[in-house]
Amino acid sequence: MTAEATLPTTSTAPTVRQVWTRARGIALAAALILVAAVAMAAVRSTARHGALDPRSADPHGSRAVAQLLADRGVSTRVVTTLGAARDAAGPDTTLLVAVPDLLTSRQQDRLRRAVAASGGRTLLVAAGSPSVERLAPGVTADPATSSATTLAPGCTLPEARRAGSADTGGIRYTTTRLGADRCYPSARLATLLRVPEASGGGDTVVLGAPDILYNDRLDKQGNASLALQLLGSRPHLVWYLPSLSDDSATGTGDRKNFLDLLPSGWLWGTLQLFVAAVLAAFWRGRRFGPLVPEKLPVAIRASETAEGRARLYRKADARDRAAAALRSATRTRLAPLVGIPVTQAHTPEALLPALSAHLTGDQQGLHSLLFGPPPGDDAALIALTDQLDALEREVRRS
Repeated sequence: MTAEATLPTTSTAPTVRQVWTRARGIALAAALILVAAVAMAAVRSTARHGALDPRSADPHGSRAVAQLLADRGVSTRVVTTLGAARDAAGPDTTLLVAVPDLLTSRQQDRLRRAVAASGGRTLLVAAGSPSVERLAPGVTADPATSSATTLAPGCTLPEARRAGSADTGGIRYTTTRLGADRCYPSARLATLLRVPEASGGGDTVVLGAPDILYNDRLDKQGNASLALQLLGSRPHLVWYLPSLSDDSATGTGDRKNFLDLLPSGWLWGTLQLFVAAVLAAFWRGRRFGPLVPEKLPVAIRASETAEGRARLYRKADARDRAAAALRSATRTRLAPLVGIPVTQAHTPEALLPALSAHLTGDQQGLHSLLFGPPPGDDAALIALTDQLDALEREVRRS
């Protein structure tokens, strides 16, 4: 044990290659997050601001059609709450609902009751399945949208015949209501429906796409003519832009939990990821019976095996197992040198007295060296290795 003062030290500092190997996964994840953030920012920077807003001059705003209606004596008023939209319904009013799918089922039912007997016109813009069946009973939205954007009237509705072809291609509708006008068909399904009310003289118009109302599309095809005729049949136009801050959307009947607030795409995506994870786990973890030992096809040097096992121990941070393996191997080699059977090499009462007879100097640390607790860090493990080597060399020289 006197050779400990001159033992060489081994560096435990990780090399540049080791640092890169450990950090490349984190670096890749950070790079992917950065790219995703830039992509989201780019997409949001091109988002439609003021879409279908009659006060907006953006390409997808509707200020142009509102000004043309004003020139023809039709007043336009913008409302953002359900209460204002219901109060405005009347025989001399056209109520345009810009984004019907934003309304909750409770809001849709209340709005439908208000406009059903008002005698006015209700125009639903690109109403999908969540809203059209409540706001226009008897009308159903087809899951497949129109493959073309510009369509011919294909009906006897005067407004459509005067306008001619228009950009109505979008959501397609079917109806069981008698007397409905089915216009601008795509694959025999209408993209514009006019459904008369049973009483009161009013009607509901369902428009499959908002393009005829956009500023940058108003001068195309017969869009302007169709928009002005649909919106200008009454002297007053109420433009309803549903707002998420509307108090009527938070009624007790529509209280939603966390899952209801998630878009359906996220739920389906999460389900697909879960199924993929289960399949991957089954693929990686499948086992047909116990593992069977097999002879290696080639001979592997002992040094390579030791180095590979050491790397596995280090990767798993298994200093206790590594120290136990080093101490066990040292005790096995020391036993024949001090004249005791290998079967007693791991018994302190047999090994330590035999070692003391072959060593000089202080032997108080032998028990801790050969049978002590595992080292607390990598430096202590390397120091233990050096001390075991020194002990074995000293015994061999004695």
